[in-house]
Amino acid sequence: MNGYRHLFTPITINGMRLKNRIIMPPMGTNFAGLNGEVSEQQLDYYALRAKGGTALITIENVCIDFPFATNGTTQLRIDNDQYIPGLFRLTERLHQHGACVSVQLNHAGASAYAARLDQQQPVSSSTQPSKKNGNIPRSLSVEEIYQVVEKFGDAAQRARQAGFDCVEIHAGHSYLLCQFLSPIYNQRDDEFGGSVENRARIVRLVVDKVREKVGPRFPISLRFSMDDFVEGGNHPEEMLALLEHCQQNVDMLNVSAALNDTLQFQIDQMDLPDGWKRYLSRDVRQRFGKPTVIAGNIRNPMIAEDILASGDADLLAIGRGLIAEPAWVNKVQNGQEHLMRHCISCNIGCADHRIARSRPIRCSINPDILHGDAYQQRHISHPLKVVVIGGGTAGMEAACTAAEVGCQTWLLEAQPQLGGLARDIARLPEKQRIAGFPLFMERRLRALDNLEVITGKRAGVADIAALQPDLVVNATGSTPLLPPINGLMDFIDRPGSRVFSITGLLSGIDHFTDTAGKRVVVVGGGAVGLDVSEYFAKRGAQVSLVEMLDAPGRDLDLITKSSMLAMLDEHRVALWMQTQLMAVHGDHFSVKKGDALHDLPFDYGFVCLGMRANQQGLDALQQWATNEQVRLMNIGDSVMARRIIDGIREGHDVLTTLEDMGCLA
Repeated sequence: MNGYRHLFTPITINGMRLKNRIIMPPMGTNFAGLNGEVSEQQLDYYALRAKGGTALITIENVCIDFPFATNGTTQLRIDNDQYIPGLFRLTERLHQHGACVSVQLNHAGASAYAARLDQQQPVSSSTQPSKKNGNIPRSLSVEEIYQVVEKFGDAAQRARQAGFDCVEIHAGHSYLLCQFLSPIYNQRDDEFGGSVENRARIVRLVVDKVREKVGPRFPISLRFSMDDFVEGGNHPEEMLALLEHCQQNVDMLNVSAALNDTLQFQIDQMDLPDGWKRYLSRDVRQRFGKPTVIAGNIRNPMIAEDILASGDADLLAIGRGLIAEPAWVNKVQNGQEHLMRHCISCNIGCADHRIARSRPIRCSINPDILHGDAYQQRHISHPLKVVVIGGGTAGMEAACTAAEVGCQTWLLEAQPQLGGLARDIARLPEKQRIAGFPLFMERRLRALDNLEVITGKRAGVADIAALQPDLVVNATGSTPLLPPINGLMDFIDRPGSRVFSITGLLSGIDHFTDTAGKRVVVVGGGAVGLDVSEYFAKRGAQVSLVEMLDAPGRDLDLITKSSMLAMLDEHRVALWMQTQLMAVHGDHFSVKKGDALHDLPFDYGFVCLGMRANQQGLDALQQWATNEQVRLMNIGDSVMARRIIDGIREGHDVLTTLEDMGCLA
C-alpha cells in the first residue's frame, strides 16, 4: 500500500462496506437521454471508474419531481418507476467491478432548467434568485413543501429498488434545500423561515421521510454547503447549528461549500491547494462523530492520506481527479503513481463544457473519458512511420498515441525541453498545478521503445524526409500576437526594456520578484493578460488592466472567470475597459478611451493581446507531403491558438487518421 494505510482501510457505514476511502462525488455529465434515461455512455463512464478501484460511486444528481426539480441540459430522472430498469442496469454494471453505488437526490428549486418549465415560474423558499441575474422564483406554500418531502421519499424508495447501496440528499450548492437553509435565499416568516430551527425544518422532514421509505438498515448521506462564502450567508458555526436539527437520521455527512455566486469555491479554482476544505469537515466530524466526507482539489495521495490520518475526514471525494484518471485508486494502491494523470483543475471540459456550453463533459488531459486506455489493445496492421513536429502537449499526445498502437515514431522539438506553453505557463505560481501534466506526458513517451525524442534542433523538410514517414503531424504551437502598434517592436522583450510579452515574463520570471508597489500596466484582458495581472496584483503591485471590450475574460471558462473577477475586485486592479492601445513607449503606454487619449506610466508594461498559430514552414511541408503522397495532420495551437483540451483531443485523433489510412486493426 506504499504507506497509505488509511486510504486503503475498509469502512462499514450502516451495513455498506467500502473497500477503501475514495468516493466519486456526484458530477453532472450531460450524458443522460433527453427524457432522463440512462445512456450507454453513462454505463461506460461510471464503469471505468468502478473498474479503477473507486469504493463508492455517487451518480450525478437525479430529478425527483419533473419538471420543477430538474436542472442541467440533460439530467437523469427518478420521479417515475419507468426509470428504475435503466438505473438498475447502471448499479448492476458497477457492482460487477466491486464498487458500491449511491445516487444523489435533488430538487433544483430556483436553479431549475428554465427550458423545461414551459414558461412556468420556478419554485423556492422565497422569491430570491439562486444566482446573479437568475430567474425569479415563487415561494412554495406549506402544502407544496410537504409534497416536495413526499417526492424525496418516493425517489429514495425507487433508488433502493434500482439496486443502489445508498442515497444522498442534496442540501447544498444553491439548490432547493439549500435555498431554505441559507438566509441569502430564505426570507420566509412562517415555520420554514427565520430561525435556525425553522430553516432546517424542511431538511429534517426530508431526511425523516427518506429514512421511513428506505428503512433503518440503508445508508443515507447528506450533502451541504458548510460555508456559503457570501456575506450574509451561512458560515461554519451557523451551519453546525442547522445540522443539529436535521442530521439525526443521517449516516454520512458530505461536507461541501459555496453557492452559485461563489462557484469557484464549489468547483475549486486551480490555485486552491490540495484538500483546502479539510478544516470544514474537521469541525463537522468532531461535532457529530459520524462518517464525514470532504472534497477540495485532492490530487496528491500523500495529502489524501494525511487528511484521513489526522482525523479531518473519513472519506475523500475525488471528482475531477477521477475524470482525469479513472484508475486513481488502483495506481496508488499498486505503486504506479508515476503513471497517473493528475487533474490540473482547469475546469474546462468537466465544468465549463457542461454548465456554460451545454456540452457533454470532457477532460483537458484525458482524451477518452469513456474508454480510457482501451485503444492500446489495437495495433497497426503493417509497419508505419510517424513523425511529429513539436513537443508541446498536443505533439506529445500524438506521438505517444501513435507509438502505443505500434508505429515507429519520432518526436522533433526545436527547444531543449518538451512541454511547450503548458510547461512555461506553469512557472506562474497560480498555474503550477499544470506542471504535472507535461511531466506525466514525458514519462509516458520515455517508456516507449518505438518512440525517439529529438530536442534542440529545428526540423526542416529535409530532416523530415530523411525519416521516410508515412504520416507527419505538425504541432508547432503558437507565439504571442504582436500587431503593428507604434513602438511595440522597438521595446517588447528587448534587452534593458521594461515592456514584455507573456514569453518575456515566463522566461525571466525570477527577475520579477520585487513587485510590491510597482506600477504594472497589462494590455489585454483575455486569459493571458489576466494571468499576468493576477501574478502581480497578488504580490502587491499597482496593476492597471487595459482591454478593448467592455469586460475582461470574455472567453474564459466560468470557474476561472469567476475567480479572476473576484481577484480584480479584491486587489483593486484599475480597469480600463473599451480602451485601445495606440503606442508603446519605454515607460508608458498611450491609450485611447472614447475620444480621449491617456498615458499610463509603468515600471513594467505587458502586451498580452493573445496568441497566434505558429505556421512557419507549414506551406513547404504541405507541398512536400502532397508531392510525396505522405499524410499530413496539423493539430493544436498550430491550427489556431486555443486550449490544452483542443490539442490533446486532436493529438489523440491520430487514431482516426490511422483508421482512415486503413492501417489500424
